Amino acid sequence: MAGHSHWANIAHKKGRADKKRGALFGKLSRAIIVAARNGGGDPAMNLALRYAVDKARKQSMPKDNIERAIKRGLGETDGAAFEEILYEGYGVAGVAVLCETLTDNRKRTVDEVRKIFEVYGGNMGSSGCVAWMFERKGLFAIPQSAISEEELFELALEAGADDVTTSGENFEVTCSPDVYQQVADVFETKGLPTEVSEITRIPSSVVELGLDDGQKILKLLEALEDNEDVQNVTANFSIPDDIMVELMGDDD
Repeated sequence: MAGHSHWANIAHKKGRADKKRGALFGKLSRAIIVAARNGGGDPAMNLALRYAVDKARKQSMPKDNIERAIKRGLGETDGAAFEEILYEGYGVAGVAVLCETLTDNRKRTVDEVRKIFEVYGGNMGSSGCVAWMFERKGLFAIPQSAISEEELFELALEAGADDVTTSGENFEVTCSPDVYQQVADVFETKGLPTEVSEITRIPSSVVELGLDDGQKILKLLEALEDNEDVQNVTANFSIPDDIMVELMGDDD
């Protein structure tokens, strides 16, 4: 499997969002609050807010929750002030890990994130230690059963995307964050299903893992994502398909 959306695809297939919907809504609300605070409450004029709202809607977050989050971001209701902090570190086998957070208590978050790294065999590093290995990109994973590669390639490039590759049973489309929304709109208009649709950080290279290390890195990433302050986790690893099948059946 390609490394681009490896963790995103794994999280999707494990159905982790469905298992912990309450916690997910809390994370989505924070993203909406910060986007509204930084760029205003009109999604048509604030692309970050539009992205956050669209992501919330895809997870069936109630309209009232979305509206309350926007109001909090605009200061119309009381609530904690969140700040964005990026933590960096390493997992087993030297896998680079990025952890994007929104927190109202910097000390609590850094202590908890550092502890998770330590418990699962990794270590948190200093700012900038691994971020240079990643580039922010828009990323879409589209089932190969939905469209031919030739059709998707033409459609994606016309929409402004950079590249189309294959990953397992999916096509992966990457683009600049600046054109993410227009590419997403084209796919939506064409009725193309997207298993992954997000702005993420894509590694320039990946570390291929075997069964033991693969299991360890997945547990680290899952533990990080379970933390209420963590918004997104990215890592530069790849796991062969045969090993991935075995790991996907491991719910421990």
